[in-house]
Amino acid sequence: MKTSQGSRKDIRKKRKIRIRKKIFGTQEKPRLCVFRSASHVYAQIIDDTKGETLTSASSLEKEFDSGEKTNKTAKAVKIGKAIAERALEKGIKNVVFDRNGFLYHGRIKAVSEGAREAGLVF
Repeated sequence: MKTSQGSRKDIRKKRKIRIRKKIFGTQEKPRLCVFRSASHVYAQIIDDTKGETLTSASSLEKEFDSGEKTNKTAKAVKIGKAIAERALEKGIKNVVFDRNGFLYHGRIKAVSEGAREAGLVF
């Protein structure tokens, strides 16, 4: 779908650049970056000073494929809880949330709520 600003993908990329100008993950407060595709959700905790991923979780992992039918939003909540548990194991409690240009709605919101429920602070 084309609009006067470009395609949806172009609009998201512009939004992503605008957000990333303000958000930067440090060693004390790394960045929780969330990406969603048409069928999966990915989350990473990144230290931007070193440029390395500290921990990650995605809906492609076998532990999230339980065989039962669940909707994408429910899987996103599980991803949020999993990334928070993995971060807490590594001693990370505070993070900066990077929605990666996506609107804070639906699966992106579900990941953040799941992470907050599991104990991450942002």
